Amino acid sequence: MNGAQSLIRTLVDAGVDVCFSNPGTSEMHFVAALDSVPEMRGVLGLFEGGVTGAADGYARIADKPAATLLHLGPGLGNGLANLHNARRANSPIVNIVGDHATYHKKYDAPLESDIDALAGWLKGWVKRSETVAEVAVDAAAAVAAAQDAPGRIATLILPADASWGEGGETSSPVTPRAPKKVDEATVKAVADILKSGESVAVLIGGRACREEGLRAVSRISAATGAKSFVETFPSRLERGAGVPAIDRLGYLAEQVTYQLDGIKHLVIAGTRTPVSFFAYPGKPSDLVPEGAKVHVLAEVDEDMVGALTDLAELVAAGTEPVLQAESRPALPTGDLTPQNWVDVIGATLPENAIIADEANTSGLLLPTATAGAPRHDVLTLTGGAIGYGIPVATGAAVAAPDRPVLNLQSDGSALYTISTLWTQAHENLNVTTVILNNRAYAILRLELQRVGAEGSGPKAKALLDLSGPDMDFVKIAEGLGVPATRATTAEELAEQLAAAYAEPGPHLIDAIIPPLF
Repeated sequence: MNGAQSLIRTLVDAGVDVCFSNPGTSEMHFVAALDSVPEMRGVLGLFEGGVTGAADGYARIADKPAATLLHLGPGLGNGLANLHNARRANSPIVNIVGDHATYHKKYDAPLESDIDALAGWLKGWVKRSETVAEVAVDAAAAVAAAQDAPGRIATLILPADASWGEGGETSSPVTPRAPKKVDEATVKAVADILKSGESVAVLIGGRACREEGLRAVSRISAATGAKSFVETFPSRLERGAGVPAIDRLGYLAEQVTYQLDGIKHLVIAGTRTPVSFFAYPGKPSDLVPEGAKVHVLAEVDEDMVGALTDLAELVAAGTEPVLQAESRPALPTGDLTPQNWVDVIGATLPENAIIADEANTSGLLLPTATAGAPRHDVLTLTGGAIGYGIPVATGAAVAAPDRPVLNLQSDGSALYTISTLWTQAHENLNVTTVILNNRAYAILRLELQRVGAEGSGPKAKALLDLSGPDMDFVKIAEGLGVPATRATTAEELAEQLAAAYAEPGPHLIDAIIPPLF
């Protein structure tokens, strides 16, 4: 058994049985070893940003890590933007990054780089296997490290000679670190604040955004009158009919200021205190209302769901959660607009769907339109690095092949990782991508105004314009093997969505929608 074989066998034994990959020469022994461990599924991506984003989407739905296989420092570098999003989502991922053979590094070959420094930027776990004997032990440690609460990115650097060398052995799985239990005194102190009669808001994130956590927060709010919110960009939010509908904090600082207006106490569980996404001249960065006190019920690595449940028993015993009633918007008619396309989504969303949401400015009204739709999960842009939607939808579909995946995708962001459509076709994944085509970086048009930039004339506007020439997403998708259509009216969008949901495999709909800004 060589090092690569021992690595893959150890990964599979530890529960990691999917590897999203874009390999090169230094990883060829890993590629060859896949045939000796048939339990490992290899999924090819054409660009490393698609590979890492898919691993993120897989982790968010499967609640366990996939592996990635990346080629040296440049391959890891290409994947860093979506690894940044994964880090912010606390997604468990095991990166396998090939490196030159140990004896070859001194020659400073063209692809030589500081992989350790690149991996360190992710603030996760990093290890380099120097010998064949270390590979399996390091692999087992990497899987455990990735799953240490609340989840993180583990990067194992694999020199080529440690991969091809003989004498490898497998290593037993290592138990990851479980979430810490919140002590009773902390829960009691927060309960006292909720009973004080002063205005309180509860802000949740992480695992608290699943049904059990949402039910506990809803009970707390119903019994005490506290406001309750989900963090702006949750990694995975369960919602729809039968689940408590908890509003997300707004993206704009002004929205958050309005939502938190008048509170005296902010209780947080599984997230951080809210801050402005960017700095703006003359506006605060810290969005906690002046004079309000912050109380941490549970840190991100603690058992936030258990703490919320315990808190609910103290302040809301006998109180039932308020569940979202089933409802759907009426199907609109006429040309697509920023206001009506979301009603088409809400009216047609299938049962148990997964929404990978990178609608950006086009999706501001989406939460309202889908609140009473059948139960579904929403995956959001946790780290703000655009180009996440198509890859995350891809990984989610690999993790849950029996669930429909809907990627709501702004046009500008789609172009970062659109090659991942090929992976959807190659793997025959049930992903429906709706391109929200407004032919502009509309979010940047908004930000140009908000930062107070002076003199935004034709040169500035040209840098935010995606027309001239207009991109043909139907042809692009078809060229990558994905059947595609174009919708200009609400009726066309509804009809094309129904057809896409009914037919296995990937589909793309190019929805022509005017910009909101």
